[in-house]
This record gives sequence, structure tokens and C-alpha cells, in this order.
Amino acid sequence: MQTNRITSLFGIEKPIIQGGMVWISGWRLASAVSNAGGLGLLGAGSMHPETLIEHIHKMKEATDKPWGVNVPLMYPEIERLIQIIIDEGVKIVFTSAGSPKKYTARLHEAGIKVAHVVSSSKFAWKCEQAGIDAIVAEGFEAGGHNGREETTTMTLIPQVRKVTSLPLIAAGGIASGAAILAAMALGAEGVQIGTRFALTEESSASEAYKQRCINLEEGDTMLTLKLISPTRLVKNDLYCRIMQAESEGAAVEDLRRILGQAASKRGIFEGDIDNGELEIGQIASDIKSIRPVKDVMQQLTLEFNSAKARLLTL
Repeated sequence: MQTNRITSLFGIEKPIIQGGMVWISGWRLASAVSNAGGLGLLGAGSMHPETLIEHIHKMKEATDKPWGVNVPLMYPEIERLIQIIIDEGVKIVFTSAGSPKKYTARLHEAGIKVAHVVSSSKFAWKCEQAGIDAIVAEGFEAGGHNGREETTTMTLIPQVRKVTSLPLIAAGGIASGAAILAAMALGAEGVQIGTRFALTEESSASEAYKQRCINLEEGDTMLTLKLISPTRLVKNDLYCRIMQAESEGAAVEDLRRILGQAASKRGIFEGDIDNGELEIGQIASDIKSIRPVKDVMQQLTLEFNSAKARLLTL
């Protein structure tokens, strides 16, 4: 993998960003990715402000490489979170689930690089108008919260590339070096990977969640909860109750009642694989082992180089 605008922007060796996933992306995972040459992100969406401060301090101790924080803009205490990030001297922020305009200027004033996650070329264009430094274009193969457009990564990346000249990061369904090369062929300059890193030794997800996910087959995840916020989930007991309720015309309040409190924490962090919300990407069905981040990064690089060499023979 060569240096490009993404590696230069973030000061990293490889154009690989680890997704800032709720209940998964703590300091152990993020620092391991950064130490292996990528960009690790803390997943602030599932952290209380005090917890984020703790993870930031541990990141500073665990790595001297670049790293950042992922911030869902719908976070209940978003103002406090932004101020913590500025006060703690965080250098890179990835925002999502909200307007890219809202905090970009304030973060830039603090010397922070800002990337924003989008699910359509329309929102990618808005990112350029808002002064964002890089765009993450995420296809609906991705786990967790998704765009309503249900556009696949291979369809999304070239369309986003047409409407913006900003550095572009592809996300959704990427877990191999060949997939990284494919994304770059379509116009991306880097990739954001969630599922492959969620199923590593350093991920803070529960062992029960990890084991459930590495035993998934094709079609075992589905985009659901479209009345609330489209979310890709494993088909477990909770999923079945949601689908039945939706087929019977359930209202948003009914669905929230079925989910209960802290559904993603129950499923991902606490390991309730039957009654918790198990968020994971489609590509989980291609992952069959839990490995250290260092091994995963090495494998991605080898696969990328092998795929590139194979293409030259075609």
C-alpha cells in the first residue's frame, strides 16, 4: 500500500481506519490498530463523558501514533463531548449521524482534522460545502446504524467520487486486502473497517458476541428498525420479535418497548446473544476466527499486494 492523501492527512502508514463502533472500540482496540500502522478510533457513542476521558488518557499511554475519536452527533451530551475532545488535545475526529456543518468549524479552530460519514452522494456534497477534511462513504453492508438509501458500497463509492474532490474513505463490507483494492479502483483512497476489527482479540465486545458472529452464514444479518433508525442486526430472538411486530404494523413506541433499555450494550458488551441487539456487518459470514489486530493488519496488507499482482496478469 502506497502513501496517498489519506495517509498524509492523518499521518498514518496504511490507509486503513478502524471504525469507531459502540461497545467495541475502546482504547485496547484503537491503540492496537494505530500501533500496527492504521488509524484507531475510540467509539465515543457508547461512552459516558468520564469514560471517554479515561479511554483518551489510556490511548495516550498506549500509543504514540495518530488516533482519533468517532462521535455520533446525536449523542445526548454532544456539547460536553466536543469540549472534552478539544480540552484533551485529540487531533482527529470522525463524525456521523448529523449535519457535518454543526461542529466542523469549531473543531478546525482547535486544530482537529475532521472526517464525516455519509450514505449518499447528496450528503457527500454537503460535506464539501461544510469544509470537512475527508469523507467516509458507507454502504449498507455495514453493521449497526445505516443509511435509509440502502446503497451498496460498490454503487456508492463511484457516485460520491463524482460529486467531491475530497479525500474519500470507503466503508461497508470490507474485510480483505482484495476488497481494499476494489474500493480504491472505484475511487476511494482509504478504507474504514468495522466488522473485521470487531472480531479481534483486542475488541471490547463480549466473547459470546464474537463467537456468535464468527459462526454466521450468508444472510444471517438483516437491515431492520427502519421506522426508528435503519440498523443491521444478527437474526436472533430479539430480531424475530422486531420483525413480527413490524409485520403487524407496530408503531415506533411499540418497537422501542421491544428493544428495551440499552439493547446494543446487552447484546454486544454483555453477551446476551438472544435478547440483545447484535450489530455486525454482512461480511461477518466470511470471518471464522478471532485474531490479534497485528495479524489482521498484516493479512490485509499481504492480500492487497497479492490481489494487485494478480490483476497485473489479467
